[in-house]
Amino acid sequence: MTTQSNVSSGSHPGADGTEPTPGGTLFTEPVLVVNQKAKLIELTNEYKVMDQNGRDLGAVVEVGQGVLRKILRFVSSWDQFLPHRLEIRDTQGQPQLLLTRPAKIFKSRVLVARPDGSQVGEIVQQNMIGKINFAMNVDGHQVGAIKAENWRAWNFAIVDHEGTEIARITKTWEGLAKTLFTTADNYVLQIHRPLSEPLRSLVVATALTVDTALKQDSRGLG
Repeated sequence: MTTQSNVSSGSHPGADGTEPTPGGTLFTEPVLVVNQKAKLIELTNEYKVMDQNGRDLGAVVEVGQGVLRKILRFVSSWDQFLPHRLEIRDTQGQPQLLLTRPAKIFKSRVLVARPDGSQVGEIVQQNMIGKINFAMNVDGHQVGAIKAENWRAWNFAIVDHEGTEIARITKTWEGLAKTLFTTADNYVLQIHRPLSEPLRSLVVATALTVDTALKQDSRGLG
């Protein structure tokens, strides 16, 4: 079981260029819990991110949606084919990563950048049939992948370029306090060991946006 002692000793550059202290941030905690914020009518995606003890670490917010776009989401499913832009923000509301999913027909592709616009990498859907896989690429080279083992059960394995599992996304984890979390509202990212950049940022970006940017539609297509 992943424990707090697995916190990375490395650091992640903040939006202001400073180096945060180990632990207590989106990029240094070994366990991230994503709360899929319940809304009567979900016209804008917004997810809260916590550590394994329920402490706020940040949020994922969809940006750039106009009124017509929200109406389209309400009356149809065509919104899934349109471009999506998301910001991963810290507890101060400052963007840490910017994600853009261009308009898609069949396969999803997500561009990951830092707040200053510099590119981190991209997440690219590899297939449409069977268990969907996504490659994490940096400068044209694959550095890892996310493999959907069971989408309905929210079982995803995240591996490095050698195929070794480095993280996992699940709906349940025995380390979570049942009084704090319910599986209906949350999913969990467990990072097995400290990761260097840019892989760490891509893992965080992949995990925190899997429901919005990479989610399959009702027909099972990515």
